Amino acid sequence: MLSARQRTTLYSGIAGWTLALCLFFPIFWMLVTSFKTEAEAIGGMNSLFFVPTLENYTAINERANYASYLLNSVVVSFTATVLALAIALPTVYSMVFFPTGRTKDVLMWILSTKMLPPVGVLVPIYLMFKSVHLIDSRAALIVVYTFGNLPIVVWMLYSFFKDVPGEIIEASRMDGATTLQQIRLILVPLTLPGIASTGLLSVILCWNEAFWSINLTSTAAAPLTSLVASFSSPEGLFWAKLSAVSSLAVAPIILFGWITQKQLVRGLTFGAVK
Repeated sequence: MLSARQRTTLYSGIAGWTLALCLFFPIFWMLVTSFKTEAEAIGGMNSLFFVPTLENYTAINERANYASYLLNSVVVSFTATVLALAIALPTVYSMVFFPTGRTKDVLMWILSTKMLPPVGVLVPIYLMFKSVHLIDSRAALIVVYTFGNLPIVVWMLYSFFKDVPGEIIEASRMDGATTLQQIRLILVPLTLPGIASTGLLSVILCWNEAFWSINLTSTAAAPLTSLVASFSSPEGLFWAKLSAVSSLAVAPIILFGWITQKQLVRGLTFGAVK
């Protein structure tokens, strides 16, 4: 006979595994579909038994240079994340340790910029980049991704910096530490798990961004999201090939997330226990 605590643990485990399997199933089915023919892919659940084929991956390799799209995604995502962190760190430092009566209002205004639909500013941003010849360039995506994710980065770092006692910063200031030294030698080491989780989330958001990559690039700077979109044609969706290219697009970021999961969980729980 199980005790109440054991039953709670058992039910929680079952619920957790059920939720995990539900979340993982679409990825699993996408991967399975990528090894089917188009006819079998259309068959859906009726084609559970099939002979795996690599023809979809061969077709992708013949149609596009996957390595080029992957490189663009890596460069754009990581560069935009580094820039967003570089801008957010001093910004949040001033908000946390030198607050004013308008600090909360500024934070809400920063967050409100994420409520604006991207399509609402597509035309002016496109025309600005066109005037400086940055259409279909990594620089254009880096700028858009940096400022697009900046509100989230600022808010996450703000919550982490709030957990740092102000007395530590004040003591370092009295010892003659400059603002840059306070951030580099004190704040960054103390909040490194939080900064790491913020950076990881920013990389994932940049990697998955499709709207701007489709509208601001064509070939030279197109990331993996553009490659996936290119397999949607007026003739219809080729489910097997679309599943194959989607699997190739998400595989690197899933692997990256799996490798860094400890840092991500540690950062998200940073400061939870006092």
